[in-house]
Amino acid sequence: MSNTQEVQILNHLKKHKIITSWEAIQGYRITRLSARIYELREKGYNIITTYNTINGKTFAEYNLLSSTLLKEKD
Repeated sequence: MSNTQEVQILNHLKKHKIITSWEAIQGYRITRLSARIYELREKGYNIITTYNTINGKTFAEYNLLSSTLLKEKD
């Protein structure tokens, strides 16, 4: 995996299972979390998105279901 941001997000997910955009911004200065999640999914990681609403504000929470790859890339 060559993208440092992908590695940071994947390591966070492996340790904590869940990440939000706010956590990515604060902890890693990553502002395009959804793009990194898309790339990880393309590589075969099983990540689901849950939408939560607090005080009228909706945000996405990404959850790593398994660190085992769903598919192998050629």
